[in-house]
Amino acid sequence: MGEVRVNKEKILAALGTVEEPDLKKDLVTLNMIRDIEVGVNQVSFTVVLTTPACPLKELIKNRCIEAIHRDCGDDIEVTINMTADVTSIRTNTSLLSGVKNIIAISSGKGGVGKSTVTVNLAMALKKSGAKVGIIDADISGPSIPIMFGAEDMQPMIAVKNGKNMISPISQFGIKMISIGFLTPADSAVIWRGPMASQALRQFFGDVDWGELDYLLIDLPPGTSDIHLTLVQTVPVTGAIVVTTPQKVAVADANKGMAMFNQAQIKVPLLGVIENMAYFTPAELPDNKYYIFGQGGGQMLADKYNVPLIGQIPLVQKIREGGDEGRPIVMDSDEITNSAFKNAAEALARLIAIRNAELPKTEKVDIV
Repeated sequence: MGEVRVNKEKILAALGTVEEPDLKKDLVTLNMIRDIEVGVNQVSFTVVLTTPACPLKELIKNRCIEAIHRDCGDDIEVTINMTADVTSIRTNTSLLSGVKNIIAISSGKGGVGKSTVTVNLAMALKKSGAKVGIIDADISGPSIPIMFGAEDMQPMIAVKNGKNMISPISQFGIKMISIGFLTPADSAVIWRGPMASQALRQFFGDVDWGELDYLLIDLPPGTSDIHLTLVQTVPVTGAIVVTTPQKVAVADANKGMAMFNQAQIKVPLLGVIENMAYFTPAELPDNKYYIFGQGGGQMLADKYNVPLIGQIPLVQKIREGGDEGRPIVMDSDEITNSAFKNAAEALARLIAIRNAELPKTEKVDIV
């Protein structure tokens, strides 16, 4: 093997030909190449991805190696450290200043598994290496505490900068807050809209969230005061809508899509997740039975020209995981793990693309 000497400029020139598949610009222009070190027959550097959940990391890595071997010689040993810095274009405000992306998760009607999707998306993002939090904004029907096996926990109060702040519950590495942590388990929260909206504002302003890559907002079904309070209080990165394939669910989900798409709100629609897309019995893992119909999620996505982020099967273990307080993504069930992992990766990619291509997020001003 001959001795090959290269310099940083030559390496940068080679990597300048490698395109980030989603953002359609080269890695050098996007400032994704850091810490280049060169030696005899060897080079090392870091590639900073836009999210740790990037499903294209191996593709990007291989293209970097190919470009260096092509332009600098086949004998060079290439060492690449893949890391991530989640992008954000939120305005720098004192409210949730450490949170990079706020994602609204909505549904047109109840019973479509929106909270189940929220919980497992959060866990899948956490497993990828992201810092994740959840706000349970369904004040009248909070379910996040049960799904995390945390219904008996109560948040602590700590003084920060002279103000009493609520410390969010941390379970399985996810930070979360819910009215379910603050009220007796058997009591009904019967509040008028303004009271529920004030509770949501406190979840934003009086909770010490710290640094988060993604804060998922599990909204109540339909369109309500809570939805308006959300977009008026904090700048929302984008929204996803959860539906089942059946016609009545899609019709209601359409209203949720239309709400975020209104001119005076204009929260970017990231896509649709179709839950209970098909039934797969444990004893027949290769079979799919379309109990609730087929194609409803895709039809909704097509109508608003957004992606179908994922199709989640109707599997008994998902329900058991919710009841037992252990999200199914934490276990080894291949079918559901794959579905939620793929959906989380797709969501992370869409957020990165949204942050690169669309204007910065602002609070909505509705009189």
